[in-house]
Amino acid sequence: MPELPEVETIARALRQGGRGGPPLVGRHIQRASLLWPRTLAEPAPAELGARICGQAVVDVGRRGKFILFQLDPDTLLIHLRMSGDLVVEAQSDPVAPHHRLTLDLEGGLRLAFNDPRKFGRAWLVRDPLRILAGLGPEPLDADFTAQELYRRLQSTRRQLKPLLLDQTFIAGLGNIYTDEALHKAGLHPMQAANRVSQPQAERLWESIRAVLLDGIQRQGASIDWVYRGGDFQNYFRVYQRTGLPCPVCGTAVERVVIGQRGTHFCPVCQACPEGE
Repeated sequence: MPELPEVETIARALRQGGRGGPPLVGRHIQRASLLWPRTLAEPAPAELGARICGQAVVDVGRRGKFILFQLDPDTLLIHLRMSGDLVVEAQSDPVAPHHRLTLDLEGGLRLAFNDPRKFGRAWLVRDPLRILAGLGPEPLDADFTAQELYRRLQSTRRQLKPLLLDQTFIAGLGNIYTDEALHKAGLHPMQAANRVSQPQAERLWESIRAVLLDGIQRQGASIDWVYRGGDFQNYFRVYQRTGLPCPVCGTAVERVVIGQRGTHFCPVCQACPEGE
């Protein structure tokens, strides 16, 4: 699943131009085609075309793993889930087999939501906060401080790995960047959150921000057939490096399953505290 850096890269390309397409900001929507009805979570499929056509793309942004198209007056939210991608192409191009929702824009462009596994969802709403209200803080926002992370960690006994994956705790982290951040911070993924000291929380805060910013700079990670274009995968510390040497100490990276998610860590640099 694309995580914060991959989603941010897509949003920036749609807003500013990139990934082979021009900027979409300022263009009006001329036609909507819903090719897989379940892709649209809201409103009813029969309402989509009449409501969205004629609206202009005012801005394209991101909240957590959601891509937000600020229209006028609505907002279109898209969550890519496991296999989704957003592609800008010519209206004259053949409609690809896995396109689930397409929007024709002025200038002969088509914005296509391509989603082979059909898990992605789109919402057209007047108030995006109704969908986004449950998300945790943005890890790169200025008001998300190390002290705020420490306060949140102290409020729960959950293990660090599943906690950081919880979008209500912090928005945007997934398997890749959580494993990378925990390794950089020297924290075991099974450590209880309320046993993280304040200095450790500060390291974790710095590590989360560092790996996310590095991921954005490298346009995300290209690790499977879904998302392509970035090269952060060439700089992984532990993710998908089972059996390879830790870049810090040389110990073989291990893989375990925590909360039904494959988790990569160094047993030396990230030694588990006694009693856990």
